[in-house]
Amino acid sequence: MSLSQNPSHENEGTAHQGDPLLDRLAASLSEAEDHSPIYMRLAMALTDAIDGGQLSRGRSLPSERLLAERLNISRVSVRRAIAELESEGRVSRRHGARTVVQTRVRKDLPNLTGFSDDIRARGMEPSFSWIFRGAVVGSPQETMALGLPAQTEVIRLVRVRLADGTPIALERAAVPKSILPDAMLVTDSLYKTLASLNAMPHHGFQRIRADVMSPAEAELLQAAPLTPMLVADRRCFLEDGRAVEFTETRYNGKVYDFISDLHI
Repeated sequence: MSLSQNPSHENEGTAHQGDPLLDRLAASLSEAEDHSPIYMRLAMALTDAIDGGQLSRGRSLPSERLLAERLNISRVSVRRAIAELESEGRVSRRHGARTVVQTRVRKDLPNLTGFSDDIRARGMEPSFSWIFRGAVVGSPQETMALGLPAQTEVIRLVRVRLADGTPIALERAAVPKSILPDAMLVTDSLYKTLASLNAMPHHGFQRIRADVMSPAEAELLQAAPLTPMLVADRRCFLEDGRAVEFTETRYNGKVYDFISDLHI
C-alpha cells in the first residue's frame, strides 16, 4: 500500500521513497517558473491529482507531517493547502485527523448549457448589465484555479444576469490574458468570444454550493440581505489541459433552481 492509501500514521516512516503521488507533488512544487506561494502550488497539485483520478473518492491524503517532510516545506504551508481544498469541498477531515477525498459534482461541457441558453429554455429572455470588464491582478482564488503564478494579470468579467428584466444572478469570470488579451473583445457571450479565438473549452468541472446574500449582493439582485443563494463554481480547460476559465455564478435561490435528467 502506498503512503497516500494508508489512513494510519504509524506505517508512514516505512514507506518507500518512490511513492508516485509524492513524486508528482514534489515535481509540481519544483517548477521554477511558478512563483506562487508554496501552499497555493501544493493545493493546485493536489487538485490536479484529484481531478486526474490519482486521488480517488474516499482515499486518504498523506498526513501533514509526512507531506511536510517529504516535500521539504513547513507544516503551516501544508495545513493552508489542505484548508483550501476543504473550503472547495474537495476533501474533508475524518475521525483520527485523516483527510479524505470527497465526491465532486461534475458535468461534461456538452451537457452544460450557458446562462442565456438555459434562460431561453425556460421561456424567458436573457440579458445582462456589466459591473466590471477589464484586466486586473488575479485574486489568489482566480490564479490558483487557472494554474497561474500569484500576482498574474487576468481578464475579469463581472456582470448581473437578468431574465425577463429581473436580476437573478451575479457572474464573475476570470480568463488568462494569454488566452483572452482584451476584455473588450467580450461583448455578449464569453464562449462565443473564446470560440472566435480558437480557445473554446474542451472539458470542465462544476461545483454547486449554498450561501446567503451580502447586503451589496442583495442590492444588485433586488432582494433582501441573507436571501439564500445557489453558487456554481465552474473551472474549464482547453484540450491540451490549460485552464481557460474560472467562473463563479451566484444565483438568487428563491427564483432559480438546477434541474438534471436522471437516466437508469
